[in-house]
Formats: sequence, structure tokens, C-alpha cells
Amino acid sequence: MANETASVKPTEAELTLLNILWKTGPATVRQVHDAVSETQKTGYTTVLKILQIMHEKSLVIRDESNRAHVYAAANSEVQTQSSLIKDLIGKAFGGSTSKLVMRAIDESTSKEEIKDIRELLDSLEK
Repeated sequence: MANETASVKPTEAELTLLNILWKTGPATVRQVHDAVSETQKTGYTTVLKILQIMHEKSLVIRDESNRAHVYAAANSEVQTQSSLIKDLIGKAFGGSTSKLVMRAIDESTSKEEIKDIRELLDSLEK
């Protein structure tokens, strides 16, 4: 089942809700809707429907023990990001991580980000 879940790629709308759940932790539909509403106009029923679809796709888990169901991300942010990146590398970069990195790093990359990348590369070489 874990491999099935890993193969399900969240849509942009689903990623928006996952980012909220990763930041806030388990939340009711109302709490997720309130958080989404801070940055975009989205109806409560739209958020509810997306969370229901995400539950069917095993992107979120749902605690039904209370009157208001509580949703939580089924996978960690890192697991989901890794899965999306592996998929992107395979589809858009012919399986080449270096092509992805070279395309991602350009003149808009901050000195702080370059420093972090250099430290990561140094640690991987050790």
C-alpha cells in the first residue's frame, strides 16, 4: 500500500492543503478553510470536497471520532517532496539529477542558498 500511496501525485490544490496540514498539524475542515482563506478565495465546501478526495487517494488520514472530522497528512512533507522530485527528474530531466540541479540554480539563487547547497554537497562527499 505504501508504494501505491507514493505513486499518487497531489494536484496543485491538494498541495496547498497539504502545506497547511504540514504547518498546522491535524486540523478540521473549518481550520483548513480558514488558513486557505488567508491567501485565496475558496469556499468551505470546496475545501471539504478536496479533503474527501485526498482521503480517497490516501493523501490524508481522517479521524472520525469527533463530530468534526480531523484531517492530517498521510505522508511527511519530505516524503511527498522526494516523491514529486523523483517523478519530475524521471519525466523532465531523463533521470538526471544534475540536469535538474543545473536548471534550478541560476543567477536568482541567493548567496545563502548557494552556501546551503555547498554545505550539503560537502556533507554528501564525506
